Amino acid sequence: MQRRALLSSLAALPAGLALGSLARPAAAQASLPAGWRRFELTTEVTLPETPGPAQLWLPLAQTAGGYQAGLDLRWQSAARGGIVRDERYGAALLKLDWAADQAGPRRLSLVQTVATRDRDGAASGLAATRAERAFWLEPTESVPVDGIVKATADRITAGIREPRARLRALYDWVVDNTARNPETPGCGLGDVRGMLESGNLSGKCADINGLMTGLARAAGFPARDVYGIRTAASGQFRTLGATSTDISKAQHCRTEVYLEQEGWFPVDPAYVRKVVLDHKLAVDSPEIRALRDRLFGHWEMNWIGFNSATDIVLPEALGAQKPNFAFLMYPCAFTPAGQPDCLDPASFRYAISARELTA
Repeated sequence: MQRRALLSSLAALPAGLALGSLARPAAAQASLPAGWRRFELTTEVTLPETPGPAQLWLPLAQTAGGYQAGLDLRWQSAARGGIVRDERYGAALLKLDWAADQAGPRRLSLVQTVATRDRDGAASGLAATRAERAFWLEPTESVPVDGIVKATADRITAGIREPRARLRALYDWVVDNTARNPETPGCGLGDVRGMLESGNLSGKCADINGLMTGLARAAGFPARDVYGIRTAASGQFRTLGATSTDISKAQHCRTEVYLEQEGWFPVDPAYVRKVVLDHKLAVDSPEIRALRDRLFGHWEMNWIGFNSATDIVLPEALGAQKPNFAFLMYPCAFTPAGQPDCLDPASFRYAISARELTA
């Protein structure tokens, strides 16, 4: 992985009504190979009308190996800004700034076209360089790899030598010992050490899959969260898909772990716990046993990934403010009045919709 210069600009827009684009019309309209699907995501944002400057950050769909490709990206806004990448992860972000004296509504319309295909078993594996593997072993503030995290990973994998079997032991432990908590705000916090020290292993995807990522790294596996959003119904369980074209609250993060000989290997223990809760099934039921096996090495790509930037830093943030969360999976805005609540699209006044393109 190449590390990028600090928020190096990939596109810039003048003030006034502006149109931005990284469109590749030929790619967006071209026929896709068998097994690929194409989705159009539309994000509409209207910031609160508070005096002073304002800033908006949006995560953008990534192009990721052989399972996801950004085809077309267009936006319309009166703000100044463009597409930037954070320096640590290279995550693509749309950054827009409104001046304090800029008149008129502070709005954005963003349309992205993204192609995906399911990741399934060993065929899902994607290679990584030695430098990339070393990078995804490094600890972060949210994902430490020492202390109780290392001790727990060592205990789970004790006596197991084969890498895939060691990874499966970690995965099964997370499934067996965590629980989905529907009262957890958003997707959770992803505080791995805090979960283990408190003994409270409940939460949502950022907590459960974040725990999977932390334990895997502590056990010597390069691992990362991938933050994204559900875009369509699931062919597995209703609760694993978007239930309407409005996906403003359909965010979901996943885990992928690097296995020698197989490459980046997709897992999703948080989805197992979601089905247990939402469909009122026992962990040892035939349906859950089958799903547990399925989600060890499979991602149904009715979902689009944004980035793997954990503990993301936005050094050009208005007033040097930090995002409410350690990851950028939701729209994030800064105003003199503070941050609008990214977990409440109605009060923040944003809406995200998705539709599958079949022509």
